[in-house]
Amino acid sequence: MPAPPPAPPPNPWRTAVVAGMASYLDAGAIVSTATAMVLYQPHLGLDDASIGRISALLTFCFAVGALAGGRLGDRFGRRRVLTVTLLLYLLGTLLLAGAQAPAMLYAGAIVAGLSIGADLPVSLALIAEEAPPQHKGRMIALSGLLWAAGIITATLLATVATQLGQTGARLLYGHLVLVAAIVLALRTTLRESAEWTAAREQKDLTASGPTEEIRLGTLRQLCTRPLAATVLATGLYYALWNLGANTNGQFGDFLWVKLTDQTVQSLTILKAAAIPFAIAALLIFMRVADRPARRRWFIAGTLLALTGYALPVLAGPTPFTLAALLLLTALGAGFSGETMYKVWSQELVPTLLRGTVQGVTMALARMLAAAFAVITPSLATGNSTMLFSLNLTFALAAALIGLFWIPRLPTAAALTRTEPGTTDTQPSPSPAPAAGI
Repeated sequence: MPAPPPAPPPNPWRTAVVAGMASYLDAGAIVSTATAMVLYQPHLGLDDASIGRISALLTFCFAVGALAGGRLGDRFGRRRVLTVTLLLYLLGTLLLAGAQAPAMLYAGAIVAGLSIGADLPVSLALIAEEAPPQHKGRMIALSGLLWAAGIITATLLATVATQLGQTGARLLYGHLVLVAAIVLALRTTLRESAEWTAAREQKDLTASGPTEEIRLGTLRQLCTRPLAATVLATGLYYALWNLGANTNGQFGDFLWVKLTDQTVQSLTILKAAAIPFAIAALLIFMRVADRPARRRWFIAGTLLALTGYALPVLAGPTPFTLAALLLLTALGAGFSGETMYKVWSQELVPTLLRGTVQGVTMALARMLAAAFAVITPSLATGNSTMLFSLNLTFALAAALIGLFWIPRLPTAAALTRTEPGTTDTQPSPSPAPAAGI
C-alpha cells in the first residue's frame, strides 16, 4: 500500500494573519481600556488614580506574561502556548466586559494582560519561522498592520461607545471577546513551527556532545556576548519608544479631555481621520521591510514621531498640538518604533531563544510603561510640560539607539556561526536590511 502523499505546506500568509492577531488583540485591549475607563468612571466610582492603576496593571501583567510566555514558547513549542494564552485572554476580556465593580476591572486587567503578554512574543516567532526567507520582514510587518487594525476598530467602535456610557464600555470589550473566540478556533488548525521543530530536534541530538556546556538554547546565553548586546539594544529601544506610545495609547482620551476641554467624541473623529495615513505607512513598510531601502523609511518615520512629540513641548497642549501628535506618531509608527523592533527581534536572535529574548525585551518595555502609567494622570494635570518633555526625551534616546547601535549588531545567522555547539540549524536569514537597519 503506497504511503499517503505528504501534507502540503501551510500558507505562510494565513499563518501570519492567524498568529499575528495577537497584535490586534493587544492594541484593541490598550485602546479599548483608554476609552472604557473614562466611560466606566462615573458608574463604577473610579477616580483618576484608579484609572491610572488599572491601566498600569494591564501593562505590568503584559510584561510578566511576555517574560513567561516567550520562554515557554521556546521550550515547549509555539502552537501549544498560543492556544492556552488565547483561552485566558477570553476570560480576561469577559471579566472586563461584565464588570459590576472595580474589583472585576482589576481582575480582568490582570488576566488579559498576562495572557496577551505571553501570546505576543510566541506569535511573532511563529510568523517569522513559517515565512519564506525573502518575506520574513514583510510578514512580521503584517503584524504591525494587524496592530493598527486593532486600534482602528476600537477607535471606530468608540465613536458609538462614547455615546452609550458604561454600555459603550461593555461593547468595546465585547468586541474583543468575539474576535478572540474566532481566532482561537482558527489557531487550532495551525501546525507547529517547522523551524522550531528542526532546531529542537537538532538540540536533542547534540545534547550529550562535548559542547553541551555552552549552546544557544540556555537562558544564560542572554548574559553573554554578543547576544547580550542584542538583548540590551533592542530592549532599550523598544522600552524607551514605548513610553511615549503607551502614554498616547492608554491616556490619549484622558489627556485630550483634561488638557484641552474637548470631548472624547471629537478625539475619536480625529483618530478616524488619521487611519488612512497610518495604513498607508504600514503598507509602504511592508514593501520595503526586506530591502535596504527600509533604513531611509526608518529615519523618516523616526523624524515624524520626534516632531509630533516636540510640538506639545514647544507650544503647549492645545487641540492643534495634540492632534498633530496623534497624526505624526501614527505615521512614524509605520516605519519605526514597535514595527521596527518586531522585525529586528526576528533577524537578530536565533530560533531557540527568539521567544525568550522577545519576552525579556517586551517585559522590560511594559514594566517601565506600567510604572510610568501610575503617575501619568497626575503628572498630566499637575505639570503637563514635564510629561511631554519626558516623552520627547524617551523618543529621542530610542532614535539614537536605533540609528547608531542596532545596525552594528550581528545577525542571527552570524550568532549561530560563531557560537560553539549551537543547536539553531535554521537561523533567520537577514540580508542587507539588518546590517543597515
